[in-house]
Amino acid sequence: MATHVTHFMADGHLACGRHGDTLTSTTEVARVKCRNCRGTEAFQEARRVGRNAARRAARQAVKASHEACKWRGAWLQRLTDMPGLQRLPRGFKGQPYV
Repeated sequence: MATHVTHFMADGHLACGRHGDTLTSTTEVARVKCRNCRGTEAFQEARRVGRNAARRAARQAVKASHEACKWRGAWLQRLTDMPGLQRLPRGFKGQPYV
């Protein structure tokens, strides 16, 4: 039974330096199985770039979800709109009464 090893292709060449028309290659970092390719600088840089892009997207998604949750401003507006001297909850110092 033959096992197929997937190599990493960078700039039209295999990262490990092997040659052949029958070798399987990809630019997707997650599919690479060749240990020599995984140890090259080209592969490590591609993996780092992909990982950083994924982390950046996750940070932006978290930031967007935090921006959507503006409960404090809505709560202050609600207390401001109430008639009379409504006391703000503890922690909102600087404004004892609205």
